[in-house]
Amino acid sequence: MYTLQQIKNWSIGIVFGVFAVLLAVLPMQLIQISKGTVTEEFPTVPEDFTPTVRLVLFTDSHNRNDNVADAIDTAYELFDNDGTYAGVDAFFGLGDFSSVGAEGDYVNFVNTLKEHVREDTVVVNIHGNHEFKDDNYKEYFVRNFGYDPDTVTEVNGFSCIAFSGERSATEWTYTPKSLKWLNDAITEAEKTADGRAIFVFQHPHVWGTVYGSTVWGDPQLNLVFAKHPGIVDFSGHSHFPMNDPRSILQTSYTTVGCGATATFELAKNYIPGQHPDGYDKCAEICVVEADDDGSVRIRGYDLLSDSYFCDYYTDDVNDQSSYAYTYKNRKAHDAAPVFKEDTQARAYRNESGEWVLSFDEAQPAEGYIVHDYKVTVKDGWKTVFSDTFIDDYFVYDDDDTADFRIGADTLESGKTYKLTVRAVSAYGKCSEKLTVEFTAE
Repeated sequence: MYTLQQIKNWSIGIVFGVFAVLLAVLPMQLIQISKGTVTEEFPTVPEDFTPTVRLVLFTDSHNRNDNVADAIDTAYELFDNDGTYAGVDAFFGLGDFSSVGAEGDYVNFVNTLKEHVREDTVVVNIHGNHEFKDDNYKEYFVRNFGYDPDTVTEVNGFSCIAFSGERSATEWTYTPKSLKWLNDAITEAEKTADGRAIFVFQHPHVWGTVYGSTVWGDPQLNLVFAKHPGIVDFSGHSHFPMNDPRSILQTSYTTVGCGATATFELAKNYIPGQHPDGYDKCAEICVVEADDDGSVRIRGYDLLSDSYFCDYYTDDVNDQSSYAYTYKNRKAHDAAPVFKEDTQARAYRNESGEWVLSFDEAQPAEGYIVHDYKVTVKDGWKTVFSDTFIDDYFVYDDDDTADFRIGADTLESGKTYKLTVRAVSAYGKCSEKLTVEFTAE
């Protein structure tokens, strides 16, 4: 039994340890996001690009094994008859396939894999923080998967480093021992890469990199990855949508946030933990293709609409001077969203009796998104409602209106109000203020 004072001392130590790490990595991250040149355009995939490996990644399924099955089946359907490079070489699960870490969750997940993954396809999984909720996580993992949580798998000559780390009181940690394992694994892979990309997979983001990483990231990883320029790292954990343009970042290496296959989470006014309407319409996977000369193509695919939503290509991941997906360059190509001149608005009650405010969506720059809308409703000079709403950019459908619930008692039927709204892009670029009158129905 530990004393209260011991627990307090450990807590203070953890806080100071995290603070020290942040002090070490924050200047490095601030320098990295300001680096790079602004290019005229983003690279496109050359017609002669021929992969020599194809990986399909999914993460954070949280017992939604139906979505895992759909991810596997869809991947085979997409690539079985690919004219350039047929087939799927490996599936990588980036953790949180469970919710509480019970062995029954492992069994159900493994059964799904056995039922849908073909014998000649490699499958590698890692622990997420939800698997760490059970004390027997290591025993369950090895017994059900048949390999260690930290493992290096060669797929068609490419080193694929899967890293789980270890459990702690805060659900996971990267101890000096585990970080040494990761650093050594990358170092060994560099010796035989011969120009090929080196792929790393772990559950949390690298802190201060992709969208969601400042809350759902780990700063200890920065200290390892900074030593290894050119690696390509994939992570989950945050549930932040992959189709947000900030979900890829190139600094001295490439990091990608892989969304989720269960539910989305987002941030509003920089506060995470937001679950707007439609957040459960979630099933994203990441398709990774590479050749032996360092070229890497990364695509996001939405299982619910059966469509690709992003396509990133780097001609040589070992050449940092050619990186196009830097924060500086991505922000430079973003632009303020634009409302069309005849934008209309209306308000109506839904089946639950809540008022729903609806208006024509603003148009983002090509390849970018409207992340949120800052909305104010006035009755004359009096403000009757004001809030910021996250756009449902993560839902793929034909709806071209923004529809937001604003409460049951905010408006009066038959009365005319004035709506003022600004649309804000992923990189904080605001539209011109739109003002339009509407009558509550």
